[in-house]
Amino acid sequence: MKLEINNVSKRYTRKKYGVQNFSLTVEKGILGLLGPNGAGKSTLMKMIATVNKPTEGIILLNKNNIVKDANYMREQLGFLPQDFGVYPNLNAFEFLQYIAAIKGVGGSGLKDRIEKLLEGLNLIDAASKPIGSYSGGMKQRVGIAQTLLNNPKIIIFDEPTVGLDPEERVRFRNLISDLASQSIVILSSHIVSDIDMIADTVAIMKNGTLITQGNRQDIIDHVEGKVFEIKIEDEAVSEFKNQVTTLSTARYKGKTTIRYISDTAMSNSRPQKATLEDAYLYLTKN
Repeated sequence: MKLEINNVSKRYTRKKYGVQNFSLTVEKGILGLLGPNGAGKSTLMKMIATVNKPTEGIILLNKNNIVKDANYMREQLGFLPQDFGVYPNLNAFEFLQYIAAIKGVGGSGLKDRIEKLLEGLNLIDAASKPIGSYSGGMKQRVGIAQTLLNNPKIIIFDEPTVGLDPEERVRFRNLISDLASQSIVILSSHIVSDIDMIADTVAIMKNGTLITQGNRQDIIDHVEGKVFEIKIEDEAVSEFKNQVTTLSTARYKGKTTIRYISDTAMSNSRPQKATLEDAYLYLTKN
């Protein structure tokens, strides 16, 4: 499996782009797509999923142009958009049967497939209850289940862990890790820890463009040796922040601990091990 995104742009007006000159090649495994709100992640994924067409550029799946032949992608696709909706009067099992019919998924193994997905997403006990009675996190898990119904080879998740509690986020990551050996998984999020834990490759977007890509360590290398921590008096915090790129602050008993990025350490600072979140914040703030 090979997905090639070549110089893709989505233009809304003469000067306004959702995505601009985006190029990336993805093979089997998990691509973590990071970026702040408005970076263009959802726009890009809708084009890959053939929901929208690019204004410029081409998208190839196994050398097939999916802009011209959308069905080639759709037959192999599982997609969870950020604005996924459900039918509140149906229970989870009925809803998944309905989605299976739309996708053309059937046969004697469908019931077992649905039950396995519901069990894997910790929904089996609630499967006979109307979805309208579900919490937001439970509805999100139903969305994840419908994404995987047809054993897709291309799986796209747009902010899939929104509404999930920590235990369910771990369950989701384990599920996706199991799928990655046979599929291309694109996981978009602004929650860096979700990407950090499972992504084989990381791409970071800002203002509709790709600003960097690589494995986890490739991204961290952007800030390696530049991350420090210092503890200062509260009244000095504002002036200090004007001199450096601040990553985080924590206040305790009249003093503030600041984690920051700088080419050189300020006096009384301690070097810190750089993380993917440090690199992400640095790259998207600058």
